Amino acid sequence: MADPRGFLKVRQRETQPRRPVPVRIMDWKEVYEAQEKGVLKSQAGRCMDCGVPFCHQGCPLGNLIPEWNDLVWRDKGEEAMERLHATNNFPEFTGRLCPAPCEASCVLGINQPAVTIKQVEVSIVDQAFENGWVNPLPPARLTGKTVAVVGSGPAGLAVAQQLTRVGHTVAVYERDDKIGGLLRYGIPDFKMEKEQVDRRLEQMKAEGTRFRTGVAVGTDVTWEQLRRRYDAVVVATGATVPRDLPIPGRELEGVHFAMDYLVPANRVVAGETVENQINAAGKHVVILGGGDTGADCLGTAHRHQAASVTTLAIGKQPPAERASHQPWPTFPTLFEVASAHEEGGERTYLASTVEFVGENGKLTGVKVAETEFVDGKRLPKAGTERIIPADLVFLSLGFTGPERAGITEQVSAEFDGRGNVARDGYYMTNTEGIFVAGDAGRGQSLIVWAIAEGRACAAAVDKFLMGSTILPAPVAPTDRAMAVL
Repeated sequence: MADPRGFLKVRQRETQPRRPVPVRIMDWKEVYEAQEKGVLKSQAGRCMDCGVPFCHQGCPLGNLIPEWNDLVWRDKGEEAMERLHATNNFPEFTGRLCPAPCEASCVLGINQPAVTIKQVEVSIVDQAFENGWVNPLPPARLTGKTVAVVGSGPAGLAVAQQLTRVGHTVAVYERDDKIGGLLRYGIPDFKMEKEQVDRRLEQMKAEGTRFRTGVAVGTDVTWEQLRRRYDAVVVATGATVPRDLPIPGRELEGVHFAMDYLVPANRVVAGETVENQINAAGKHVVILGGGDTGADCLGTAHRHQAASVTTLAIGKQPPAERASHQPWPTFPTLFEVASAHEEGGERTYLASTVEFVGENGKLTGVKVAETEFVDGKRLPKAGTERIIPADLVFLSLGFTGPERAGITEQVSAEFDGRGNVARDGYYMTNTEGIFVAGDAGRGQSLIVWAIAEGRACAAAVDKFLMGSTILPAPVAPTDRAMAVL
């Protein structure tokens, strides 16, 4: 294990320092600074190497956390990278974007601040890239089997890399002009600069994965054509249909879905020219929804130098510490201050949006009321209405499922009651040879679940093609556990 008395000697949890707010809101670079090596080592040394490491249970990937904590503490960075990559294809993504359910399950967290698992993870992989330890792992031989992966987010990329490495010829189809899905155009650079995506794609290209950009499956090429051309097809398109708010004034100019704001902003940061870009400069902005996407809008509005930003959430403010009904080692709902919240803006809870107010077809404000609970329903409380001035409103209310894009008509794939592509215990749809992984089958979820499902789906596809597989299958898509592959 790491330092046997580390958790006794170092009781303070010390995370990565963030760049000063006045400095970082003037650019789009990542907000975090690298942590001093000695501090990182002492933080990794707090890991107890528990007899039953519940951090494994908390992580859908089953990351070998005590092992690479020990290796970091012993200054064995290359070995730590190997243990990290054994279960996670893209730790540079999860180390920046995952909410770290592993830390919520850390045994040390019972009576001390949890080990900084996420921080150690990202430090391992960043050091690995800096030292040239991350190399392509091409297959020793090709199987002659072909697979099409539709969607290049974390689930699609994980599927593609796993299947390429066992010898299948894999082509990834992406409708955008560049690979990466929401990693590319949905996540602002202040959370993850796109160099992280590009350098991993270089590894995948060197391994043999093929990428087809600017192809909208369902229109440019049909699902049926892919099915005939390839031995297997994987649907990894994500859950990209936004949840709307059909209240009076929804049609006013100035009310937008969050992604209609974030995607063009990311394109501009990447050096592209975007016509009619939504820009918050000098405007009063209201964000509906208190999740990660809302925080991304908040940080983006700060960098656009908005006049004011208000975030409204219909529910109660979460507690700062675990509630009794969310005991360790479950993943609790807590009040968190993301980097964007540190930068300014007002956060209001128990706020029900009643109406979008405007003049001459343009938004001028948002009418809100206090939320009250009646028979288990959240309703606006009469007599508490007020108007918040607003030039822009961004709807960050989550996503309802994947875009259907002809998949039902073209290959008869069914959808479940939640609007996701239906699948069996082996990630296959009702159409033989067509599989689904990530948010397209699971619904809106975490990046760590997308990668875990991508790895497991790859194992199912490999077994379908070859009769057996050596690929790990960390998670099953249903409560019914996957059989031994």
